[in-house]
Amino acid sequence: MKKIPQKQLPPQGARPFILVKAFTFSSLIVMLTATIIIAALNAHWVRNLLLEKSKEYNTLLIENLNHQIFLRFVAPVALQHGEIKLREKEQHRLLDAVIKSTLHSFHVEMVNIYGTDNIIGYSFDKTRIGKKNAGGVHYERAMQKESTSKLIQKGSFLELLFWFPQETKIVTFAPLMQEVRLSRQGERVVIGVIEIIRDVSDDYQQVFRLQGLIVASCASVMGILFLVLRYIVKHGENIIERRAEERLRLEEKLRQAEHLSAIGEMTAGVSHEIRNPLGIIKSSAQLMKKKMARLSVKSNIPDIIVEESSRLDNIITDFLDFAKPRLPDLRPCRVEEVIEKNLTFLEPQIKERKIEIIKSFTPNLPEIMADPSMLYQAFLNILLNSFQAVKEEGVIAISIAVEKGHIHVCFTDNGDGIDPDVLKKIWTPFYTTKDTGTGLGLGIVKNIMEAHKGSIRVSNSTGSGAVFEIFLPV
Repeated sequence: MKKIPQKQLPPQGARPFILVKAFTFSSLIVMLTATIIIAALNAHWVRNLLLEKSKEYNTLLIENLNHQIFLRFVAPVALQHGEIKLREKEQHRLLDAVIKSTLHSFHVEMVNIYGTDNIIGYSFDKTRIGKKNAGGVHYERAMQKESTSKLIQKGSFLELLFWFPQETKIVTFAPLMQEVRLSRQGERVVIGVIEIIRDVSDDYQQVFRLQGLIVASCASVMGILFLVLRYIVKHGENIIERRAEERLRLEEKLRQAEHLSAIGEMTAGVSHEIRNPLGIIKSSAQLMKKKMARLSVKSNIPDIIVEESSRLDNIITDFLDFAKPRLPDLRPCRVEEVIEKNLTFLEPQIKERKIEIIKSFTPNLPEIMADPSMLYQAFLNILLNSFQAVKEEGVIAISIAVEKGHIHVCFTDNGDGIDPDVLKKIWTPFYTTKDTGTGLGLGIVKNIMEAHKGSIRVSNSTGSGAVFEIFLPV
C-alpha cells in the first residue's frame, strides 16, 4: 500500500508559541480597530456637542440682537415716523449701526432680516436685499416662533467623508419678536425673522486636530506595542528553533554513538577472533621462509603472506582505535615538536616526491596538555592525506599560531581539493574514495581531537587544495 505523505508539523515546543503569536497579533488588530472606532465615535460626539453649543450661542446672540433692535431701532422709528421703511437710507443706516455695534467682536459672518412677507429687508450682503422667498422651511418655522439651526460644510469628498471640511458654518433662524405686548393677555407678536451665519471652522479644525492627535497617539502606542511584541515573539521563535535544531543534533549524535558502540563491540569481538589465526598465519609464513632458505628454495609467497598479514593487522588496529579510542595520557608537550617528528619520519617520501614543505610557526608557542603519541598519529594521518592529494613537486603549508586561548594548526595543500559531495560525508565511518583505504583515518583524527577537548574542520582553500584546521586548548 502506498504511504500517504503527511504534512510536517511544527516542533512540539513551538505549538503553544504559535498560539501566543496568533493571539498577540489578533489582540493588537482588535485593539487598534477599537481605538479607531472609539475615536470616530468620540469625533461624532464632539461634533454634535459643538453643534449644540453653537446653536445655543447663536440663539443668545439673536435674543440680544432682538432686544437691541426693538429697543434702539423699532421703538424710536415707530414713535418718530409711525412706520418702518428700510428702503429709506436713514432707517437703514440706523438699523445697520445697531446691528453692527451689537454683534461687534462676535465673529458673525452674515445677518439677514426677513419681513413678514418673506422678503429680505436687511443684509450684510446688499445684493440680497429685496430677495423674495429666500428663507425656505426655516423661515416658516421661525414665523411659528421656533428657532432652528443647520450646519453647512464645504470641502472635498474625502474631507467630508472623514469629517474634516475646509469650511464649517452654523446658520440659525429665529423670530424677531415685538417685546412690548399689545395687551395683558396678548402674546408677543412676530415682526420678522433673523438669520445669523457664523463661521466655526477654526473651532471644528481644533477639535479634529485634537482628535487626530489622539488617534495618532493611540496608533503610535499600538504600533510600538506591536513591534515590541513582534520582537519578543520572533526572539522566542528563534530560541525554539535553535533548541529544536540542537535537539535534532543531539538525537543524531546519540544515534551515531549507539551505532558506533555497536560497531565497536562487534569490531572488538571480530578483531580478537581474527588476530589469533592471523598471528599463526604470519608466524607460519615466517617459519616457512626460514626453512625454504635453508633448503635453497626460492619463492616470494612467504613474503607476500607476511606483508598482507601485516596490512590486515594494521586494518584491525584502525578498527579498534576508531571503535574504542584509548584515553589520552596528558602531559606537557609542544605541538611544533610533534610535527617536526612527523616531518622527520616522512622525510624520505618528501624527498622522493619532491614535495615542498612551508612552515610558519609563531615564536614562543605555549605548551599544551596532550598525549604526544596520539597527536603524532593524528598529524601523521593528515600529512599522509595531503601527500596523496598533491602531485609530485607539490606544496604543503603548515602553520601554527595562538588564537583565543587555542593552538591553531593549519595544513594546506595545493592539490585538487575535496569534492563538495565528499566533503559532506568526510566524517562518516568507513566512507573512503581510495581503493585501499578503510575510511577510518579522519574519524580516528577527529576522535583524538575530541579526546583532547579540541576540534577539527576541513574545507577547500580559495585557490586550490584542501585545508585541515585543528584547534587545541592551551
